[in-house]
Amino acid sequence: MTDQLRVVLADDHYLVWEGTRKLLEDSGRVTVLATVGTGEELLAAVERERPDAVVADIRMPPGQHLEGITAAHAIRAGNPGIGVVVLSQHASEQYAFALFQHGTSGLAYLLKERIGDVGELVRALGEVAAGGSVVDPRVVEVLVHSRARGTASPLARLTPRELDVLRLMAGGRNNRGIAESLGLAESTIEKHVNSTFAKLGLAEESGLHHRVAAVLAYLRHGTSA
Repeated sequence: MTDQLRVVLADDHYLVWEGTRKLLEDSGRVTVLATVGTGEELLAAVERERPDAVVADIRMPPGQHLEGITAAHAIRAGNPGIGVVVLSQHASEQYAFALFQHGTSGLAYLLKERIGDVGELVRALGEVAAGGSVVDPRVVEVLVHSRARGTASPLARLTPRELDVLRLMAGGRNNRGIAESLGLAESTIEKHVNSTFAKLGLAEESGLHHRVAAVLAYLRHGTSA
């Protein structure tokens, strides 16, 4: 992968894909190789263009039912070097777990509102192209709240700062990125990360996408009251 990300866009709304294409190309860090409107066209474009990463709407023709997730799984299975960012209008627990059911490497789940934050979208593209994982902070918020009801959940034992760290970790940020986001020293973040993993009963993971996978696995299977 070069410094310039080579990307294919998939969305059935012309104005959305054109707006996204312009934002990405204006960033100076992305070359959009193709724009398509269906899951079938996306798979064909991936085989033809061999991009570094893909941005796909979660719902596309013909069925308007999770075609983006189906395409993401097909792309990752056949082309594990290509990352996929799936965009959705909804912070859905069901959608997140459907996307990550076979693993988190090279996958991101972002809300469509992130299109306006081109820096965040480009960061996610770079992350998945390198084999990492990203989960939208609002999606993580939904997952955390759904698992943290009542004192029986270990999530209830996390401090507010540890919850902040958990959300950013699941959002694909390393310790340095978390430190920058929270305005804290990296050594302080390392302590919060270790404490968070200990309270959740998870072994510390050094690889970034492994950390995201561990967090998602806990949020999927962790005890809730």
